[in-house]
Amino acid sequence: MEIAPGQRWYVVQTRPHAEAKAEQNLRRQAFGTYLPRYLKRRRHARRIENVAAPLFPRYLFVAADLASQRWRAIHSTLGVSQLVSNGDSPVPVSEGILQELWQLQNDAGYVCLQAAPRFSPGDRVRVSDGVFSDCFGLFEGMTDGERVAILLDLLGRKVKVVLDAELVEAA
Repeated sequence: MEIAPGQRWYVVQTRPHAEAKAEQNLRRQAFGTYLPRYLKRRRHARRIENVAAPLFPRYLFVAADLASQRWRAIHSTLGVSQLVSNGDSPVPVSEGILQELWQLQNDAGYVCLQAAPRFSPGDRVRVSDGVFSDCFGLFEGMTDGERVAILLDLLGRKVKVVLDAELVEAA
């Protein structure tokens, strides 16, 4: 994302759940904005869906030229809590940080996060919800980015079960 000469990127803290409102109102005032989002898996009413969520809840980036723009108006923008500052002067963000975020974006504009396995093979785990709720087992491995294979003790023997990763927690 290109910005005008003289502009730098700064961080804005927003009101709770007001990132989109703050971004919209800052753009109306001719500020450049960047709100990195990712697809978050959400379980609701026994359904799993992917919804867009801010990568940094309550924060977004704004491009401003402190010498020529009326940047103090950012403080009174609807949805904005404050501009992250050191004393009275806003702290610029390193350009390298934003470049890395832009490189992690897919074609749809969402930041792709690599999910690292939370457990090692052989770790003791507990199923937190679903048919096998409160059953204990051993973590075997990841089947894909969203599902895990565990060995449950059922009827006196080990049974391999594949579940959503969100349903498994450390025992």
